[in-house]
Amino acid sequence: MAKARTLVKRLKAVRNIRKITRTMELIATARFKKAMDRAIEAEQYTKKIAEIVADLAATNLPISHPLLQTPQPVGKGVLLVLTSNRGLCGGYNSAVLRNVTQFRRQQKREGREIVMEVSGKRGISYMKFEGVACQSKYTHFEDKPAFEEVEPLAERYAAMFINGEIDRVDVAYTKFISSSRQIPVVEQVLPFTSLGGPQTKTEPAGVAVDYEFLPSAESILKEIVPAAFRAKLFKCFLDAAVSEQIARMVAMKGATENADEMINILKRNYNRARQSQITSELSEIIGGAAALE
Repeated sequence: MAKARTLVKRLKAVRNIRKITRTMELIATARFKKAMDRAIEAEQYTKKIAEIVADLAATNLPISHPLLQTPQPVGKGVLLVLTSNRGLCGGYNSAVLRNVTQFRRQQKREGREIVMEVSGKRGISYMKFEGVACQSKYTHFEDKPAFEEVEPLAERYAAMFINGEIDRVDVAYTKFISSSRQIPVVEQVLPFTSLGGPQTKTEPAGVAVDYEFLPSAESILKEIVPAAFRAKLFKCFLDAAVSEQIARMVAMKGATENADEMINILKRNYNRARQSQITSELSEIIGGAAALE
């Protein structure tokens, strides 16, 4: 009887865990749909503004912008790492942090200094465990990052870049390609060396685009280039948010399926234990009745 009771307790515990994982799966699914809609909407804006900046940079205008120019080597850059505040999302964080480790080693071999900034409690804990110093830590970016929260970061990075304090800015995050494909990357966002490459341009290669500027090309470029950088950085946060929800949804779905399988196994084991117990009790009753005759 002790074994049957143990199986009943385990069965109850697994059922409770299944309820939790199933609930988390449904929550992640709902958040994923909202986050994906925001990421897709931002993708169209980011892509178009990148095309405009690329076209302007390709013209023969006697104007430019500091964010479009390759600066003099400073030997110092900023690496922003985007991770989650919560766990139970499979290998989402580990894939990003693995790329971060490889990138830091590569930069160290090249003799460059990397200023680390980390968003997400999981990334902060990892850096603390590895003994990596972080200049800034952020924990307020959740599954719905706001543009107003990302804008101060973009302005600070742009100011540091223009003032010559750094010569590049990279972001380590999980890039959202589709609902079935997300890729952990370390992407350079400053300077704008590949913001509007051939893969995003709508005009054939080598075809110049004519623009008429009002009031002036200088004022328009001054506004549109920082706006493109802010949009690009914000898109990184949106991609990270939707990728996190997809990873959590997949992880919780797998956990729920494993719980279902374990419940079936425990049910079979309980039925066998109960059957063995009943058989043993019947044997005792029959033996006792025979002894009385």
